[in-house]
Amino acid sequence: MHARRTLPQFLAFLLALGASLAAQAQPAAWPSQPLRFIVGYPPGGGADVVARLFAEHMSRGLGQRIVVENRAGASGAIGATTVTKAEPDGYTLLAAAISEITINPAINKTLTYDPITDFAPVTLLGRFPQVLVAAPNFPPNTLQELIAYAKANPGKVRYASFGNNTLNHVNGERFRLAAGIDTVHVPYKGSGQSLIDLMAGVLEYTFDSPATTLRQVKAGKLKAIAVTSEERIPGENIPTVIEGGVAGFTYYSWIGLMAPAKTPRAIVDRLHREAVAAMKSPELQQVAQGNHMQTGGNTPDEFARQIRTELAQYKQVAAQVGMSQ
Repeated sequence: MHARRTLPQFLAFLLALGASLAAQAQPAAWPSQPLRFIVGYPPGGGADVVARLFAEHMSRGLGQRIVVENRAGASGAIGATTVTKAEPDGYTLLAAAISEITINPAINKTLTYDPITDFAPVTLLGRFPQVLVAAPNFPPNTLQELIAYAKANPGKVRYASFGNNTLNHVNGERFRLAAGIDTVHVPYKGSGQSLIDLMAGVLEYTFDSPATTLRQVKAGKLKAIAVTSEERIPGENIPTVIEGGVAGFTYYSWIGLMAPAKTPRAIVDRLHREAVAAMKSPELQQVAQGNHMQTGGNTPDEFARQIRTELAQYKQVAAQVGMSQ
């Protein structure tokens, strides 16, 4: 027979048991290992540049290395799907571009993930307008000339996108309709190869970020035709699309940080704090300004509302340009 425990012994036993269970329930100090930022596009594009910039700065505050992994394809959907299948422990995150979060889901009803329910938004990292850049051997030098040339050569002018159903595909079609031109869409798997082909004169124009285009413009390898912001970007003498005669045509690209759904809120909040701290660093601010990127920093709840609002808006745009599936 078991010896009878005294009341003090029994209470001590309960306290020890409670402490043991609490220790088992508490996760190890986070982060205790390197993190991964998944990018759904090849190296060299806007999403990749921003992801690497923040990975470098956030790793200092987190005290852990952050590895950027490129999982390109399917308009960012491969990268997004990779993150939805990861453990919600804060170690695998998506450096999310607008395309796979609010553009592709607004069009493609066969995606294997839901941008609202399968992710825990952390914060908007940054946004930037797009620059309409043309091949150096393309005759037009202004937006008015481009539109006139396309009208004179229907079906012969080609524009590149990051892939079907991406931001610059949807807005490339928007621009085609708004300008009244007949151009041909050429999808790529990301920004890098499309710009290489554009510089080689394989196609005529594309919309891409200032970070990945303006260096080539300054080197004479591309021509800057127009910018999609409401006003000209500081320090660059590039007319807006509106100035070029296409009324009301503006749009921005953005990169945000997202975790898998069910990631503990404490981890999401810590990631948010570190991202905001990184934004405030003079070094990152200098790089952001040099690339014409407006830094973000909205709260997880604000970022979630932004995504819901934009998703609804792009569903309307997709219907207007005939891209709903």
